[in-house]
Amino acid sequence: TPASAADDSTSTSSSQPPLTNNRLSRAGLPSSVDARSLSDNLPIVLSHLRSRRAAPETLSSAEQIADLNAERVVLIRKRDEALQIRNECSAAVGKLMRDSRGEETDEIQSVKAKASEAGDEASRTEERLAQIESKMNALLASLPNLLDDVVPDGDDDSQNQRVSQWGDVDALPARLGWTPAFQPLWHDDVAANLGGWNSESAVAMSGARFVSLTGPVARLERAISSYFLDLASSKGYVEVSPPLVVSRTALEGTSQLPKFENDLFKIVPESHTCNGQDAFLIPTAEVPLTNMHAGQILEEDDLPISYCALTPCFRAEAGSYGRDTRGLIRTHQFYKVELVKIASAETSDEEHHKLTRHAEECLEGLEIPYRKMRLCSGDVGFSAQHCYDLEAWLPSTGEYREISSCSNTGDFQARRMGLRYRPKVAEEESDGDAKSKKNKKAKKPKPVFCHTINGSGLAVGRTLVAVLENYQTPEGDVVVPEVLRPYMGGLEILKKVKKD
Repeated sequence: TPASAADDSTSTSSSQPPLTNNRLSRAGLPSSVDARSLSDNLPIVLSHLRSRRAAPETLSSAEQIADLNAERVVLIRKRDEALQIRNECSAAVGKLMRDSRGEETDEIQSVKAKASEAGDEASRTEERLAQIESKMNALLASLPNLLDDVVPDGDDDSQNQRVSQWGDVDALPARLGWTPAFQPLWHDDVAANLGGWNSESAVAMSGARFVSLTGPVARLERAISSYFLDLASSKGYVEVSPPLVVSRTALEGTSQLPKFENDLFKIVPESHTCNGQDAFLIPTAEVPLTNMHAGQILEEDDLPISYCALTPCFRAEAGSYGRDTRGLIRTHQFYKVELVKIASAETSDEEHHKLTRHAEECLEGLEIPYRKMRLCSGDVGFSAQHCYDLEAWLPSTGEYREISSCSNTGDFQARRMGLRYRPKVAEEESDGDAKSKKNKKAKKPKPVFCHTINGSGLAVGRTLVAVLENYQTPEGDVVVPEVLRPYMGGLEILKKVKKD
C-alpha cells in the first residue's frame, strides 16, 4: 500500500483533486497498469509520467494506449455482433434446409451469403484487434512504474531526500591516526600500494572499464563477499547460485528490456541462444532470482520468499561515457550480493523496509559511515515505485557515493512475468450454523500478482572502495575491519609493499 505523504499534499483548486508531492495520488490505483486501467485512469498516469520528467514521446505513448484501447472496445463489440449474425444465419440455414428438404433455395443462398459476409467481417476485425493488442503491449512495455505517494517530487539526484545518516566520518580517521595534514588516497592508489592493483593488463586483454585485483586486495574482496552472504543467510535469505546467462523474456520480466538493451552484453546467436531466444549476460542477479518463479501461482502462506546471490554483473554502461573512468566505481564487470523478496501486496512495504535495513546492517558491521536517501521522482528507477539509495562515505573525494539501491517494484515486474499468488481463504467472522458451513464449499480466491522487492546487499566492488579508503593509514597500510578478519585468516593489517 502506498505510504501517505499528507504533509506534502497541496490542492490547486476546489474543482481539481488534491496533489500529493506535486502529482495526482495513486491511492485509487494501487496496482501497475494494463491498457484498461491506464485508459480509465489516464490523468493519474500522465501526472506520474510528468513527475518522472518523462520525455514527450513517453507521454504520447500513454495517450496512444488510451486511444487504442477505446478503438479496441468498439472493435470487440463489432466482432461480437458479426459473430452473432453469423451464428444466427447458420442456425437459420439449418432450419430452412430442413423445411426445403435439402433443396437450396434463393433464400438459403442469401442467408448463407450473409453468414459468410459476417464471418469475413469478424475475421477482419479480429486481425485489427491483434494489431492493436500488439501495439498496446509494445507501448505499455515502454512505460515506467507509477510512483508511491511517498516519493518526493524532484528533477534529479540533487533533490533526493535524506532519510537518515549513520556513523561519524571522523571516527575511523581518529582511530587510524590521520592528521589534519594527511590527504587520504583514492582506492586505486591504496590498492596499488598493497601490490593488488593491476588495471593495465586487464585493459590490454579486455578493454576499458575492466580491472584485475591480485593478492591481498583480491582476498579482501572475497572476504567482503563471504561476509555479506553469511549476513544475508542469517537474516533468512536462501542462497542461490543462478545462471549468469538469461533470455530476452527473463529480462522483459524484470523490465531491463526493451528499454535498456544498449546497457546489456548480448551473446551472439551463433554462440548461444536461450531456448531459441536472444541470450544476455546478467546485469544483476535480480533477473534470475526474480524469474525463478515466473509464470507460477504461489500460495500466500509461502510468502515472503527471500533469496540472496553473489554473482558477477555485466553492464555496458552505454550512457556513462566519460563518467567515473577511474578505479572501481563504474566498471563493466563487478561482483554484487543481491537480495530479492517476493511478497504479497499487503506486506510489500514492510518487506521493502526490512530488505533495506538488511543492506544498512552490512555497512554498519563494517563501520562505514553512510546515509539513506529516498529517491525523488526524477531519479527513481524505471521499474521502482519507491527506492532507497544507501550512499557510503568516501574520504578521498569527501563525498557519499551510492553503494546500494533498494527498490519496491510493486506488481510491476510480476505482471510482466506472470508471477501470482493465491490469497488465503478468509476465515468466517462468526461461527454460524456448523451444518450450513459444512455443506457450503469454500470458494478459492482468484490469484493476484505478487510484489517484488530487490536491493544490493551490497555491491562488492564499491564496498571494497569504501573499505580501502576508510581503513587506510598514513603509512599506506590498510587495517582489516574486525568483521572481515575471520574471512582473512585472522589477518588484521594489510601492509604496504616496499618498493625497491
